[in-house]
Amino acid sequence: MRNRSVLVVSAITASLLAGLLLKPKQPRAVAEAVISNPMVMAPVLLPAQASQPTTKDGRQYPLVPAEPAELTELLVAVERALRDPATPADALPDLGHQQQVIYRVLSTDQPRANQVVNALPPRWRSVAERHLAARREFVRMSRGRGPTMLPAWRIIQPEPAKNLLSYYRKAEAATGIEWEVLAAVNLVETGMGRIDGVSVANAQGPMQFLPTTWAEQGIGAGDIRDPHDAIQAAARYLVRRGGLQDIRRGLWGYNNSDYYGRAVLLYASLMKEDPAAYTGLFHWEIHFNAADGDLWLPVGYDQPQRIAVEKHLQANPASRSPNR
Repeated sequence: MRNRSVLVVSAITASLLAGLLLKPKQPRAVAEAVISNPMVMAPVLLPAQASQPTTKDGRQYPLVPAEPAELTELLVAVERALRDPATPADALPDLGHQQQVIYRVLSTDQPRANQVVNALPPRWRSVAERHLAARREFVRMSRGRGPTMLPAWRIIQPEPAKNLLSYYRKAEAATGIEWEVLAAVNLVETGMGRIDGVSVANAQGPMQFLPTTWAEQGIGAGDIRDPHDAIQAAARYLVRRGGLQDIRRGLWGYNNSDYYGRAVLLYASLMKEDPAAYTGLFHWEIHFNAADGDLWLPVGYDQPQRIAVEKHLQANPASRSPNR
């Protein structure tokens, strides 16, 4: 039997989704107006320490302020900057990563999360609640101590955001499966294509298809590892599994987990309500919950075979979280 805290959090997640599933998404013209309407704001100064180790390209694991008031101010600034078309393109990767790590840290620190969420302006409160609820669904999927081995993955740059968005929208036009759901599936499966690897179940490509599923008539066409082809196939598969009648049922067919389905729909709801939320999610990095904490696997991680966490950290200290 699940414990009371899990039941309570699941009830909160269900209540968040209940209203969002009934809420119509913005028409495309309105959505594009939101994205193209700039806000005048100062650049965001992200927290940093000179003593922190860096990756080969000079980036650092994002720091999360311990003080709730400071963290609240930072989160609001990051959310706004990610939606502002005036934000320089080269600032977006670090902003997106900062957003991601804030929510990952808060998802396992309920007291501090409550303080931050309660202090947020109304505009950002529901956004934060959904991010945290989605992350906690995945935390519950992987209870217990994290693994001591890292996977045999290659972390690569994804296709440009505008390319992926065109693929999601093409798939929606062809099948009726909303582009936001497809983007959310792509996000949680492979970080929108950053993970180039085969799962323990032999799932492959950016949408993590089993070769047997890909081979089903009317599902796979083209290259299982090609983002365009895989996204179109994912939409067709969700239709086959009943996604047009009930997207929750379609997602259950994609991954037999209620946790998974709820998380996907929470992320999709953020983009459905505000398409500019896609920018932040696109810039999320690959993190791995290991025995030594929440490890960051940046672009350039390349392991043809599994590697011990300890050995990886000796050679790549920037992967270790500085947030305790």
